[in-house]
Amino acid sequence: MAVPAQFDHTSTGYSLQRAYWLARAAELAYQDEAAIEEQAARWGFEEVRHHHTRFTPPFPLQDTQAYTLASDRMIVTAFRGTEPAQIKDWLSDATTPPLPGPGGTGYVHHGFAQALDSVYPAVHDALAELRTDGQAVYFTGHSLGGALAMLAGARLYLEEPYLAADGVYTYGQPRTCDRLLAEAFHKGFGGRMYRFVNNNDIVPQLPPEPVYTHVRALRYFDSKGRLHESMPLLSALGDRARGLTADPFAPVADGVRDHLMRHYLAALEHNLA
Repeated sequence: MAVPAQFDHTSTGYSLQRAYWLARAAELAYQDEAAIEEQAARWGFEEVRHHHTRFTPPFPLQDTQAYTLASDRMIVTAFRGTEPAQIKDWLSDATTPPLPGPGGTGYVHHGFAQALDSVYPAVHDALAELRTDGQAVYFTGHSLGGALAMLAGARLYLEEPYLAADGVYTYGQPRTCDRLLAEAFHKGFGGRMYRFVNNNDIVPQLPPEPVYTHVRALRYFDSKGRLHESMPLLSALGDRARGLTADPFAPVADGVRDHLMRHYLAALEHNLA
């Protein structure tokens, strides 16, 4: 394999190439509207819709941003993430009770539920407008954006299954929901959800268990950047320890460094090459 030169609008199912391009789309969500539109045109998407809303939760984050790209074969909605320093307290807050999940299934982190609620109607309207010829639909995001991508996929699947997305790819996604929702989503959506974690990335380890958990969809980059489709607990612990000692001058910063979107892209490029 090699790093693909063009965004592929036609292939279906999981591939590392698709993971790379959706990671690029997740990275693009951090840019302004002009940069997004310029890149969308280079990637072959004729339509762009921007989604930006404000809300007032009991958390420091006060807006949600996303965008939707559409061609005649493919639609991509990417949710913007946030920096680890900004999201740390938000993720660690255990005083606010979770809210009911999509379709009344299980429970979701309060902040994630409110963040998605603030932008979901605009995303849903964009999909209804742009999905005119059965295009494949993908959700993607990094960090907080990954949590919103996963929950948007769950909401569409559990509330309007005939409109379900074709895939959800997330990078450095935090835990979002309880086990009931995670299992319900996996049961019907397994094989279309892929959650990439880079070694010691701190964000996927938050919010704390057992209240919150992950969907079973792991793709793990080890301390040497190699991709694994599964990672036993003991092996993962040992590999994370090796990652912590890789930089003797800054072991504490490893969890933040591994969370950076550019390191996810570098790991994907390493495996493609």
